[in-house]
Amino acid sequence: MTYRSARWMILPVAAMSLSACGINSVPTKEEAAKAKWANVEAAYQRRADLIPNLVETAKGAAKIEQSTLEGVIQARASATQVKLSTDDLDDPAKVQAFQQAQGNVSGALGRLLATVEAYPDLKSQGRFADLMTQLEGTENRINVSVQDYNAAVQDYNTTIRTFPDIIGAKIVHGAQPMTPYKAITPNANVAPKVDFGQ
Repeated sequence: MTYRSARWMILPVAAMSLSACGINSVPTKEEAAKAKWANVEAAYQRRADLIPNLVETAKGAAKIEQSTLEGVIQARASATQVKLSTDDLDDPAKVQAFQQAQGNVSGALGRLLATVEAYPDLKSQGRFADLMTQLEGTENRINVSVQDYNAAVQDYNTTIRTFPDIIGAKIVHGAQPMTPYKAITPNANVAPKVDFGQ
């Protein structure tokens, strides 16, 4: 065997070795996690779009505490201002700020829905019932999207930390771990208190 033919035999072996070092798997898994994050954002956007209709319907059908309605509107407005791009998914502080904003919306919605319980006429109203069904479906979509995102992040983070993919992840891609989503709902374990001064 000559040197030239040996060199040609080394190329396929080298290519196979490189493919096992995260050259392709790391960006593939990173893109999968980013796509899952887009689904999380879409689910939260759907919720943000439903909230004004829900609030207006509640306003029109019952004299609910103005502060409760304003709290939902304010939480929604604040949450839509907090942006998190896919490039920020490896920054725990930015992910936490997004989570906090969305948690504030969840808390405000919880207070609104607890208040609505005192208005049976509102609950039986067709438009409000439709909005509640849509909101419930949206909350389920959010949960599924977050679970899918976290699974993709776990897969990506495991890949960039294990051999042999760690070689390509660190040397070629400079990969950083992504931050999983942890739902932050203020006082999630405390039921909202409804008090009409009666």
